[in-house]
Amino acid sequence: MGVNALRRLAVLTSGGDASGMNAAIRAVVRTAIYKNMEAYGVHQGFEGLINGDLKRMYAGSVADIIQRGGTVLRTSRSEDFKSVVGLEKARDTLHSWNIENLVVIGGNGSLKGGYELSKLGINVIGIPASIDNDVVYTRSIGFDTSVNVVLEAINRIRDTASSHGRNFIIEVMGRACGEIALAAGVAGGAESILIPEIAPDLDQIIEKINKGIERGKIHSIIIVAEGVYSTMQLRDIIESKTGHDTRVSILGHIQRGGTPTAQDRILASQMGKAAVDLIEANKRNLMVACDGNRMFSIPLQEIVNGKRTLELGMFELVRILSI
Repeated sequence: MGVNALRRLAVLTSGGDASGMNAAIRAVVRTAIYKNMEAYGVHQGFEGLINGDLKRMYAGSVADIIQRGGTVLRTSRSEDFKSVVGLEKARDTLHSWNIENLVVIGGNGSLKGGYELSKLGINVIGIPASIDNDVVYTRSIGFDTSVNVVLEAINRIRDTASSHGRNFIIEVMGRACGEIALAAGVAGGAESILIPEIAPDLDQIIEKINKGIERGKIHSIIIVAEGVYSTMQLRDIIESKTGHDTRVSILGHIQRGGTPTAQDRILASQMGKAAVDLIEANKRNLMVACDGNRMFSIPLQEIVNGKRTLELGMFELVRILSI
């Protein structure tokens, strides 16, 4: 590597987009420039790294992006990067650009990919960005925005549910993690929440709806994390056992996009700066993490082998407050 390799860094976004990624890119680039480093943007994630799709970035390159959802560097899921040949091509690309440091902004899959690349000698610093909030030991960029998108949908759907006297089942994203469903359900006053971490109790849901009907309640909101239970099948069960009209709303990818909240912009800005600080201090192969207002770092190896535990006290809170 050349003498300037340690004063250069590349940044990429990978996996599913999350609002706040642009704020993180901006923070990485401008902090690098402030510290007299050169910053390079990798387009199309790890796929772009394999193909050599890099471009020098300047302060103006990240102007007016802090408020934008998605990622200006774009993203992808690269099958080639999962192979030894793909990893070696990515490493060789960075070497050809005389770059030693790579900032990876993304979720679990992206951080795992970064960890594999670090085994080939590249210094990888991870920034957690995932609307699912499923990265261990930290809050992830994009989660707060996604929860607020779901919350707005709940508020709107509750209006029509109340007007028509209907039950509504709202399906949200999350894959194997119920964080979005739980947070939005608590904030939105949902009567029931189905998450992958707890086996669904359909009898309890039906009982709660029927008890509500007995005391004059004309609607209920049920939040379902995708993949936990068929929303259409759940609708049919609820209608048959309560006699109440029940509708389904699948929010889908609207939860990914949109203007990031202030919380996500601040978190992304802090994490972007912290990532460059670690590079400047010659710290290697770490992920930036945040616990409340405290920034710290964790070895990538610990991140990829860790398992997030949901705060199930929130689930109990829903059960109590939705009587």
